[in-house]
Amino acid sequence: MSEKKFWTERFEAERGRLSAVAYRMLGSRAEAEDAVQEAWLRLERAGEGIDNPAGWLTTVVGRICLDMLRARTRRGEEPIEGDAGETQHADPGALADEQAALADSVGLALLVVLERLAPAERLAFVLHDMFDVPFEEIGRIVDRSPVAARQLASRARRRVQGLPETPSADYERRKGVVAAFLAASRDGDFSGLLAVLDPDVVFHADADAVRLGSLAEIHGAEAVATTFKGKATAARLARIDGALGLAVILGGELRVVVVMDVEDDRIVGIESIADPARIAAMTVDYL
Repeated sequence: MSEKKFWTERFEAERGRLSAVAYRMLGSRAEAEDAVQEAWLRLERAGEGIDNPAGWLTTVVGRICLDMLRARTRRGEEPIEGDAGETQHADPGALADEQAALADSVGLALLVVLERLAPAERLAFVLHDMFDVPFEEIGRIVDRSPVAARQLASRARRRVQGLPETPSADYERRKGVVAAFLAASRDGDFSGLLAVLDPDVVFHADADAVRLGSLAEIHGAEAVATTFKGKATAARLARIDGALGLAVILGGELRVVVVMDVEDDRIVGIESIADPARIAAMTVDYL
């Protein structure tokens, strides 16, 4: 069997699942087909060295769809609600039987709800809740930690289900934890920082934050506390796409957002984001 035939057969075996993923991500059959075709072209160029074609293709399609959603957000496009005003459905002939059934189950109402999610939230929800993709893989696609990816999916799930984004009592409790972190950071209170950090807390920064001087990743409460001790003087408590965190104002502009994941009164994950495009797509409310 020639190498091209081998990869063609592997791709065709995954095409139905990839089409279903892309359709749920984009809400457009035509755009989904474009995303899957682009994945095939990248597979042709990559070829050798791919140990897990299914996982590799899922990652590539996810990144392509994420880029398309972010471009749509920057252009301010209206949510896609169907070709010529009709509900869109994936073509069953292009899908395996079980994938066709899944695609047919995605109605216009769900697609409209998904359109209201931020791009990264939509990807995390679709890949994890609909296709059981692990948060480790989702985190690599959105350039975030697994903890932050899980938080994205959780926030998206609440919105899809029509639940309050943050139950009031739980919200106030978590806000208090983040406020305590901010105060301890400003005051240089190492013990205060340790008190609100989970022992296994993970800090992750995107490439733009690293260029501003941040470490890419930090593990453990002591290391994170050391990093933040005496810092955060330019930070404000904020709600970022429904999550709690900090907004860093430099030169009168929002330059960095720091999203925090709080569980059992401890911060278990911290995500520092400085990518201007990602920040522009977020809703940031100062508290």
